[in-house]
Amino acid sequence: MPLERNAGGANPGQQIEVLVVDDSAVVRQSLKSIIESDPRFRVTIAADPYEAVAILSKSVPGVIVLDVEMPRMDGLTFLRKLMAQHPLPVVMCTSIADRALSALEIGAIEVIPKPDWRDPEKMAAWGDDFLESVRNAAGAARIAAPTTTASPSNPADAVLARRAYVPRGGPSEPIIAIGISTGGVQTMPQVLSGFPRDAPGILIVQHMPKDFISDYAKRLNANPQVQVEVAVAKQHEPLRPGRALVIPGEIHGLVRRTGAGYRVELIEGPQVNRFRPSVDVLFRSFAQAAGPYAAGIICTGMGDDGARGLLEMREAGAMTVAQDKATSIVFGMPREAISRGAAKFVHPVDRIAPAVMAWVAGMDPGSRH
Repeated sequence: MPLERNAGGANPGQQIEVLVVDDSAVVRQSLKSIIESDPRFRVTIAADPYEAVAILSKSVPGVIVLDVEMPRMDGLTFLRKLMAQHPLPVVMCTSIADRALSALEIGAIEVIPKPDWRDPEKMAAWGDDFLESVRNAAGAARIAAPTTTASPSNPADAVLARRAYVPRGGPSEPIIAIGISTGGVQTMPQVLSGFPRDAPGILIVQHMPKDFISDYAKRLNANPQVQVEVAVAKQHEPLRPGRALVIPGEIHGLVRRTGAGYRVELIEGPQVNRFRPSVDVLFRSFAQAAGPYAAGIICTGMGDDGARGLLEMREAGAMTVAQDKATSIVFGMPREAISRGAAKFVHPVDRIAPAVMAWVAGMDPGSRH
């Protein structure tokens, strides 16, 4: 199934074409209406991948919205062929966690669960999230997108008040925070594989629908290249060496100091930078709880979530690292952190963990247990 096509695409100032591929006529029209509520987009529709190929032979859309279950060819097979021959930004629609993670591994920019089409109230909120995903995939997030009530752009203050780090009286263990978004399914195994089995405790925010987080953590834990244990974080769970905990979806994750160690706290709250959990909230909590005993890592992702929080970590004396442009699938979050002076170091993905472990090795042994 060759995907040869003519060069094309929208010029600056023109509408961005979005190709919707779904076998349901009702769904196609519903998605078309949601997408075209933003006048910057125009929608072309296809009932299956074969129709999509015919369209792609004539024009190049800015984004493809792709279903998984379709006749003649499923969405994942089409995605593999597309990414191998002519990669384009793809938003995948599926509620099946295993297929969602496979789509992200293959190269989809975002995956969004299918909605309950029978519930108008939930559909309105889902439509806002879906349209934001399309904007992100198109790179339209760089254009001032309208703020909706469903996804407010709150600062971290809405969840956690800013305060200075206060040194503790006794010794402290180092701890590590990682913030990652678009491209994280491909990138996180590369980051974690660089940490030894006895690495400091790690807490991760990965922007991802909540229904996929458990399978995401299981895949990381089963990866033979990852030496640390990976699991979904639980309320009040302690951070321990050799364990990486992933914050669940739709709730903010913090670290709190407790005695000689640290524990996870999961708290409700509004979206921050249109995300819940938010990297800014996680990083702020590390700055407050651990100060110079913390390391902050910001990796591939769209937008700027985490840039302010990483700067707060650096100002508190933490070791801070941003993934470089060459190895970032999407350079948005690292770029924002670097431009704000939040990242003390900028490294390719395979050098991030060694740099952090060199920092751990160089800490004053008297400051640790």
